Amino acid sequence: MTAALVTGAAMLVVMAFAWLVQRITANSGWVDACWSLGTGLIGAAGALLVAGDAVRAALVAACAALWGLRLGLHIAARTAGRPEDVRYAGFRAAHGAGFQRWMFGFMMVQAVAAWPLIGAILLAAANPAPAPRAADLLALIVLAAAVLGEAVADRQMERFRRDPAAHGRICDRGLWRYSRHPNYFFEWLGWCAYPLFAINLGGWAWGWLALAAPAVMYWLLMHVSGIPLLEAAMLQRRGAAYRDYQARTPAFFPWFPG
Repeated sequence: MTAALVTGAAMLVVMAFAWLVQRITANSGWVDACWSLGTGLIGAAGALLVAGDAVRAALVAACAALWGLRLGLHIAARTAGRPEDVRYAGFRAAHGAGFQRWMFGFMMVQAVAAWPLIGAILLAAANPAPAPRAADLLALIVLAAAVLGEAVADRQMERFRRDPAAHGRICDRGLWRYSRHPNYFFEWLGWCAYPLFAINLGGWAWGWLALAAPAVMYWLLMHVSGIPLLEAAMLQRRGAAYRDYQARTPAFFPWFPG
């Protein structure tokens, strides 16, 4: 309980700091870097505080830190020296003079949205079953595949954006041929690792609560701040070309193009 309270409070502080950074820089893309780094590193620190199997807690902490650092630093590098992300630019235009007040509230909502994710990390580390189990090894494979897959998708998109011949076109290369948002799919997949760490069929019922992490992440990506906002922006910018891409490419779960 103490670890949950401390990590929850820490995430509120991180997102208050993220609000200050975006206000100073006039670029709200920094908040995503702060959220990723905060969620991963706070989760990793919390994993080392809970009383579970020491080996599993160390593995879980390493996984959370690896995810947070990889994604947070990638977003920071993408944000530096570039225009504001189209999602936040849209929010800024929609809220006008009240944008900063609205943005602070939105940062607090993002902090709260991270609680079930960090909670899943804590539950995974608190599992008292001796490690390693087959489920722990499977969790490591899932997490590694997720981090690698998201990194590959991000790299493919960066290469596409830097290609002069790709200007004005839709990226449908590599993993983007099989999903319109492969980076989001692998992001969600990574959170499926923590229930594998946490669930203990030997009688520790708390581990089942870790299933909230992939459920919350799927909801956020599919229905809140992920795909809906990006797709609306892409339709506005690319029109018929993006509608054609939508018609032949799955939105989330990778599959062969139609």
